[in-house]
Amino acid sequence: MVPGLHRLLQLPRQLLFRNPFKGDVATSRVWITRPESRDDTLPFPHPWNYRQPLEILETFFSKAGGQAGSAKHNRFLEVPFFSPVLITREPPVIRAVLTATGDKEGQFDRDTTPSTGIARATGADTLLFSNGPSWRHQRKASAQPFGKNSLYQPEVFQGFEATFRKTILERIQALHKLLAESHEDSITIQLEPEIKTVMLEMLVNNFFGAKIEYTQLREKYIPAIDRIIEHIVRDTVRNRFDMNPLKKRRVSRRSRQLREDFEAFEELTDIAIEPRHRNQGAWARLSDEFSDESIRSNVKVFLAGALEATTSYATWAISHLARNSEAQEQVFREVAPINAFSPDVLEQTQYLSRVLKETLRLTPSLYFLPRRAQENTWLTLHDGRRMYLPKGTHILLDVWHANRLEEFWGVEATGAKADVFAPERWEHIERMGAVSKDFLHFGFGHGARVCPGKHLGELEIALVVGSICKLFVFKAIHQINPAKAGVSTKPLDGTLVELRLRKAD
Repeated sequence: MVPGLHRLLQLPRQLLFRNPFKGDVATSRVWITRPESRDDTLPFPHPWNYRQPLEILETFFSKAGGQAGSAKHNRFLEVPFFSPVLITREPPVIRAVLTATGDKEGQFDRDTTPSTGIARATGADTLLFSNGPSWRHQRKASAQPFGKNSLYQPEVFQGFEATFRKTILERIQALHKLLAESHEDSITIQLEPEIKTVMLEMLVNNFFGAKIEYTQLREKYIPAIDRIIEHIVRDTVRNRFDMNPLKKRRVSRRSRQLREDFEAFEELTDIAIEPRHRNQGAWARLSDEFSDESIRSNVKVFLAGALEATTSYATWAISHLARNSEAQEQVFREVAPINAFSPDVLEQTQYLSRVLKETLRLTPSLYFLPRRAQENTWLTLHDGRRMYLPKGTHILLDVWHANRLEEFWGVEATGAKADVFAPERWEHIERMGAVSKDFLHFGFGHGARVCPGKHLGELEIALVVGSICKLFVFKAIHQINPAKAGVSTKPLDGTLVELRLRKAD
């Protein structure tokens, strides 16, 4: 079909405001021209609301209470001359779309529209941005280094633990010094900066096999990448609404700083790739068929991901435990006897595993997943229902709100309210003998495009959360636990806690 022809064919239906989605899964319309049908903000990002992505997602469902059945969970926005946008918070629909995503004919692509800023910052040839043959090539490159069988080899795992143990000992010494200087038995501290540095250190020094000091990571590279990530979010929206993208932008202090930040990012990428030529770290498991240049953009994504997705995962887990002393103590009792973490030991920490699954369910790092229909597509759900999506449809899978729906995750289904942190719900689900795929939290995605760093993230988070619970007692300063959201979600307070060392028995 001629490019764009499908939009012209859709125009008569659009002008008559007919619903583009057919089948057994009901959908309902969001009207941007009718204030009574939406919330205070518009249901799409623009220069005045882009810092509130969770609120933008919520806007799609704010007036859906009067809808029946699936219509209140599947909402769409359509403007003449543009492809329709479908946003869903219905778990079976999310599961079906993710299962039908891939590089085969008729499958859904990843919608690259929300990640254009990332592509400009890291390159477009990445697992995060690419589709089709390019994505298949990138996936092949990452499969072996990131595979569970590779990461959970004893010598690989022990390397991660050694780095983390060294860092933790240094942090304990620093904490001792702070406590001695304050003459108190506890301190108030934001843990997010500490966790960011630990995550980046394990990735660079263990996974990539480089050698960078903790202080250099914390003081030079992390601030630079943080500013780049903020630029990515701003850049994605700014370029979409810039009526003259070719205009010369004024050189400012911010632009000079950003240029320096990108130079630091390139420098860190070089440091991460250099050990490949000595066959160190994960590079020993990467085929020679992939050149340094072909994997450079992916290395940048992984470096930024250490400060985003994995840091989000860890800070949310600590944040939830800081507000749930009973759960914190149960994790402590489970990890207290552990003198050295190993893959076998981690397999036995059942309650810690439930804490981490509950963290991803209630507060997923990636709060929505974008997809796009390559063709006119009939989607089949696991319960047999079918749904028709026109070619070009932009699909937003609203994982954040899907995981908080009482009818899917509440007391009747899991033994606990959907909007609370309750690791015990996973024990309840296990006792019921439920099929695991009926309770997917989508924290790493699902299907062919599941996050390639899933196993690495699980390894790192188990080490970080387990060790912090073993060594420290921590309590949240604020009882409420709101989220901030950008590329990923994190606790708004930066994981602000009152921290003290556990007393030896």
